[in-house]
Amino acid sequence: MTGALYVVATPLGNLADLSPRAVEVLGSVAVIAAEDTRHSHILCQHWGIHTPLVSLHDYNERARLRPLIERLEAGESVAVVSDAGTPLISDPGYLFVRAARQSGIPVYAVAGPSAVIAALSVAGIPCDRFAFEGFPPPQAAARQAFFLSLAHEPRTLVFYESPHRLGASLVDLSQALGGDREAALMRELTKRYEESVLGTLASLADDFSVRSVKGECVLVVRGALEPRHDEDGERVLRILLDALPLRQAVDLTVAITDAPRKPLYTLALSLKDRPEKS
Repeated sequence: MTGALYVVATPLGNLADLSPRAVEVLGSVAVIAAEDTRHSHILCQHWGIHTPLVSLHDYNERARLRPLIERLEAGESVAVVSDAGTPLISDPGYLFVRAARQSGIPVYAVAGPSAVIAALSVAGIPCDRFAFEGFPPPQAAARQAFFLSLAHEPRTLVFYESPHRLGASLVDLSQALGGDREAALMRELTKRYEESVLGTLASLADDFSVRSVKGECVLVVRGALEPRHDEDGERVLRILLDALPLRQAVDLTVAITDAPRKPLYTLALSLKDRPEKS
């Protein structure tokens, strides 16, 4: 029988956030593949976990794959952890998980902390639909183009950012998405100096471009308002559709109200498709 691979979420900062199941799994597997063995050693030491650690990071993941897969195929179980939070979310481990699945090895999630979800839960910004965009490009030009491409995204946006680029990213976000766009910054989540600030992109840019910060940063930005057809356009369109063909009704509505054509045409199609009342 093969072993199993466990993807184990670890605390963002507060060591007490490690779940009882995670403690059990980390203590029972043959080896823990850790993004930084020095960092994970502190966690293991705190919880009395004596399982051997091997490094698994962006620069050695491909080289580590074959030996780890062989151990799994031989019947040993392995856990993978990142420095903080849920592995693979802007952290190494994807290649390992994929290789294990391709080898027919069962992969189990040991759920727990995630900076993305933790930030959304306390931001005070709509989180029923969101898009996680990871770290923005470090180069200014690429970062600005990246933000511009998201200017019309209606879902709430979540970014990770390093503290030394935080101010520049907030300035670029403010210029690309508009300074009045609502946003929240969460820093050092679950740690002693945790900070959570809700404001606009302009106010956050003014604040954090002039002061230095430390620790992991998560930015939550409200999505763009979804475009809606003009209310006057809808009222006129409904009247004209009762007497005219669809295309002519749309053309006249645009001429009368100056409402945008595309949403009016979509609305007209939906109205025409509705069954007539008996």
